[in-house]
Amino acid sequence: MSKIEDFLTSAEEQEIVKAIQEAELNTSGEIRVHIEKTSNGNAEKRALEVFYQLKMENTKAQNGVLIYVAVEDQTFAIYGDKGINDLVATDFWDTTKDAIQLHFKKGNFKQGLVEGVLKAGQELKHHFPYSNDDIDELSNEISKG
Repeated sequence: MSKIEDFLTSAEEQEIVKAIQEAELNTSGEIRVHIEKTSNGNAEKRALEVFYQLKMENTKAQNGVLIYVAVEDQTFAIYGDKGINDLVATDFWDTTKDAIQLHFKKGNFKQGLVEGVLKAGQELKHHFPYSNDDIDELSNEISKG
C-alpha cells in the first residue's frame, strides 16, 4: 500500500475525526492527524515541518498534538507543542506510539489512530481541561500531503 487514498476508507477517516472531536470535548488542547505518502526518510523531522505548515503552534496554550503518518515509509511520529511537552511524563509519547504501533502491526490503521488520538486527548484533558471560553482553534479533519 503506497497510496494515501488506500490507507483509510472514507468511513474510517470519519471515525478518526469523531475520535478527535470526542477527545477535544474535554480539553482546550488540539489534535490533528496528517497522512502523506513519504516523509523522505525522517518522520520526526517531517512531522515538525507539517506541524508548522498546519500552523499548530498558534494555539493559545501551545497544546497542539500532531499524529503524522507516512504511508509508503510505513512510519509515523507524534509531535506535541511546548505547552503539552513540558507537562507530560518523559515516556508519554513513546507509550502513545507503542499503543498505535500495536494496531498498525496488525494492519488496523484506523484503530491505531483512534487509540492514539484518545490517549493524547486524555493527557490533554488532565493538563488542559476544557473551559467555557474554549474555542476549537484548529480543524479536526485529517489533512493529507
